[in-house]
Amino acid sequence: MEAASVETLPAGAGWQYEPKWDGFRCIAFRSGKSVDLRSKAGRPLARYFPDIVDALHALPIGDAVLDGELAIPTRDGLSFDDLLQRIHPAASRVRTLVAEHAAVYIVFDLLADAQGRSLVRLRLGARRARLETLAATAFERVAIPRAGLEAAAIVLSPVTRDARVATRWLKRGSSGWGGLDGVIAKALDLPYQSGTRTGMQKVKNLRTADCVVGGFRYASRGGAVGSLLLGLYDTDGLLHHVGFTSGMSASTRAELTPRLVRLIKPPGFTGRAPGGPSRWSTRRTDEWQPLAPKLVVEVQYDHFSDGRFRHGTGFVRWRPDKAPRQCTMDQIAPTGQSALGLLTSH
Repeated sequence: MEAASVETLPAGAGWQYEPKWDGFRCIAFRSGKSVDLRSKAGRPLARYFPDIVDALHALPIGDAVLDGELAIPTRDGLSFDDLLQRIHPAASRVRTLVAEHAAVYIVFDLLADAQGRSLVRLRLGARRARLETLAATAFERVAIPRAGLEAAAIVLSPVTRDARVATRWLKRGSSGWGGLDGVIAKALDLPYQSGTRTGMQKVKNLRTADCVVGGFRYASRGGAVGSLLLGLYDTDGLLHHVGFTSGMSASTRAELTPRLVRLIKPPGFTGRAPGGPSRWSTRRTDEWQPLAPKLVVEVQYDHFSDGRFRHGTGFVRWRPDKAPRQCTMDQIAPTGQSALGLLTSH
């Protein structure tokens, strides 16, 4: 079941709202002593999350199919970077990562009950009621301190039918609540809509930041700029590379290129510098061009973690009114609050 992206949450009595967690979507299959974890694309995940496999083994049930999110709790919320590190070919490395940061499986739907009977034809409201009954009797009960989990766990994701509560979740996520990636709305009267985006909508947290343009890369074809490399200053005055933006029209790129060329001047970034090109890069984009820190751009982003924007950002506007030194990390600093509290407050 997948969600359609919308700008505002739907309202009305027919909707249920859930936090959109910052993790890997995962279907968990428990059949007797057998446990299997599958990604949304059907890829196996069990070898990367042996702690969750053990937790599912420990459930006092025979069978079940669960839909949820795999995540890694940390002091600041949920860490997607720590989650990505789990996808490692070496079993010994995975064991080390499990010992350092245990995972959590946040469950939000029940597709087959403890007797193995399929529930996908039931309406969401009925499935949720059965999931809550199962969770109350079978899920591992753990405290979730701000520092994260000390052991693997299976927990129930909270829901609300009050749009005002969902709006508060969304606002908290937009203000830096670690681990909350947005809000999901699901139609209560529909069965499980596998493979479609009917009856499920999502609103993601979007924020803006002013960044220094510390460099650029040429486009794979032609002589125009392809992407702008973004930087933010830390408290020591070092300019760190934090991501990129490329959402500009062809005409804008052509007009911008000679302006950027005139500003080429090493080192560009005085702190953390951009890494190498991606595997899709051409020879023309093998190197990035450093710029004098003169230009400031406002960008829109949905997630910032571990010192960088997770995805490419959206170009909003140039900020000639803002001094580069004003573009500091504290714009995107976490609030110190974690969305993990939602897992123990419902």
